[in-house]
Amino acid sequence: MMRLRRPSWFALALTLVGVAVFVRLGFWQLHRADEKEALLRLFAAAAQAPVEDFAAVAGRVAPERYPHVRVPGRFLPQRDYLLDDQVVGGQVGVRVFAPFAPDAGGTLLVNLGFLPRQGAQRRLPELPPLPAGATTLTGLYAPPPPTGLKLGGDALPHEARWPKLTIYLDLEAVGADLGRRLYPRVLLLDRDPASPYVRLWTPDVMPPARHLGYALQWFSFAIAAVVIFLALHRRREPDEEPQ
Repeated sequence: MMRLRRPSWFALALTLVGVAVFVRLGFWQLHRADEKEALLRLFAAAAQAPVEDFAAVAGRVAPERYPHVRVPGRFLPQRDYLLDDQVVGGQVGVRVFAPFAPDAGGTLLVNLGFLPRQGAQRRLPELPPLPAGATTLTGLYAPPPPTGLKLGGDALPHEARWPKLTIYLDLEAVGADLGRRLYPRVLLLDRDPASPYVRLWTPDVMPPARHLGYALQWFSFAIAAVVIFLALHRRREPDEEPQ
């Protein structure tokens, strides 16, 4: 049986506090994983939900809701934005966003989907023409992609040609660039087999598996703290004393 030397109050308190913090963080990550699982289920179910009128839900949407909406209106011609450095199915390309003027007023940014870059030089893709005149769109009314680090500031005002290329999508910056008021969310268009755009929508959140990995890491730290405490306070047997 392992015999231990009497630890100092400081060492004991430090170990207990450390273990408690690590275990609490581990369970918090498990809780976050459960939340993300629920969010993914809601998102997957939203695409199959009955279509709602955009004007009825646009102004009051709970954060956890992804309404499946119908939006009549018109596209603003020649005002596309390309979100660069996107990867879908192992291909590098852009996500194409186009401003849309709903009949309900304001301006809604529409995520048309993903297009891969072309050829060995990875040229920007040719954009298919948008519907001219009045049209009705259906899709998920969802939060915009996260902006991440805004390195270099807002480059949109300095780009003279359309479509405009950007490495992050800031709705306030896009609204200022267009001189229009944008809705706080974007429209993720429903899939269309006839469209060249790839539309594989998932919430822009950390996946549950990563939260589970972080939980395992925190629990490992708790075990390591106990092991270190025991190793430092193990009483040496006489035959283990250094000669």
